Amino acid sequence: MKKIQKFIAIWTCFMIIPGFSLPGIAFGITTAEEEELTTEFLFYTFQNYKVVDDSVVIEYVNKVGQKLLSQMPPQPFRYHFYVIKQDSYNAFAGPAGHIFINSGLLEAMESEDELAGILGHEISHVNCRHISDMIERSKITGMATLAGVAAGILLGIGGASEAASAVTVGSLAAGQSVSLAYSRENELQADQTGLKYIEKAGYDVAGLLNILKKIRNKTWYGSDEIPTYLVTHPATEDRISYIGSWLQSRKQPIPNTEKMPNYDFETTHSRILALYTEKSMAFSKLKNSMKQNPKDPYTQYAYGLLLSRSGDRKNATVHLKKALEKRPFDQVFIRDLGQTYFLDGQYELALRFLESSASIPHFDPEGELYLARTMKELKRPDEAIQRYQELLAQRPQFSKANFYLGEIYGEMGKMGDAHFHLGIYYKQEKNYKNAIFHLNKALENLSDPEKKKSAQAMLGIVIEEKENQPDNLYK
Repeated sequence: MKKIQKFIAIWTCFMIIPGFSLPGIAFGITTAEEEELTTEFLFYTFQNYKVVDDSVVIEYVNKVGQKLLSQMPPQPFRYHFYVIKQDSYNAFAGPAGHIFINSGLLEAMESEDELAGILGHEISHVNCRHISDMIERSKITGMATLAGVAAGILLGIGGASEAASAVTVGSLAAGQSVSLAYSRENELQADQTGLKYIEKAGYDVAGLLNILKKIRNKTWYGSDEIPTYLVTHPATEDRISYIGSWLQSRKQPIPNTEKMPNYDFETTHSRILALYTEKSMAFSKLKNSMKQNPKDPYTQYAYGLLLSRSGDRKNATVHLKKALEKRPFDQVFIRDLGQTYFLDGQYELALRFLESSASIPHFDPEGELYLARTMKELKRPDEAIQRYQELLAQRPQFSKANFYLGEIYGEMGKMGDAHFHLGIYYKQEKNYKNAIFHLNKALENLSDPEKKKSAQAMLGIVIEEKENQPDNLYK
């Protein structure tokens, strides 16, 4: 129960809605104890949020995060960066360097500088040990207030229930003035710490100012979902004022050169808009962009992805081809055109573009996956299996490869191998019930002693993980 209470305190502290934490006199827990909180924190996070599973997006966000970290002194944690599929503007830092940003906030950005600003701020929360600090202070301010706010936010993810609003309002009534004292100092400290590393990494600090202004001007939650107090907290205005003054004091002459296009940012931004934003909103934005700048390859690319997502694969390929005309050697553009042909059942065309994508030196797990799936559909199962195995050798945690490898073995009648790989897939997805089922079936059907030994060991790990799984407070 104590660990669950610690999690609730953390969750409440690090949402980027106004309402932040109070700096403490001493750290409340050690770095080792903070690491121990990670399993439970991630469990609750993944139970309540859908994480974007897109190698292009995740690799890019991690690249920006690591660029910032390269300018910082050695850290006690290994940082991980995630994108949450939520249209609301939000980001938060979890224990032991787990950083989350909502797809809605990423879609609202116009440059890598803005992303670096948000990530730098969240990294600084971890670096300044605000998590530990909040846990220590929560013992003083009372857990009821913290638990109530967290419960209200979590229960209100899909639209606030009456219970969520009631528990949040009731909690705040008891501790409103104390909550107010939390925010300003920790938020400003995170900015003060982050600004120097954002600048050292080569980013324009004005990016953080720009995105904060967008956050300030956006209503993240309806008034019936969360108390206005959390939305109207003055810390954001304080931060904008501070960063503006900081920039003014360091104003340098603007060089007479234009910034080069940031292709990685543009590709990631296009994917977020087309694939992870609410469809009607995405169509509205992209139709407007098509009118204003129809020759822009990223507009064509995003519109093609959105059409494919909506099932109109014929027109999707038209726009993806137009994008590719402008950027003929773009691996992601080539891959996505091949993937669209695959989804449309045009496997020979899919093979042509997916093989072309795979010939580019940069390893693309999603492209390799669809190339293997295409070979399977073209009745080339041995080549498909080889592709899946090579993919897993490079990316053993790429769970979808285990799923499709299990599927193809099942169709070939190799049931031991089929259940073995499906067991690994469900283990990776933390679906313990199905993992246990398939690993037991693998043990019944496998003849290879080494593989049976591996399945037995994995079964033991799954059973232990299942037994140690935290209870979900909200279900």
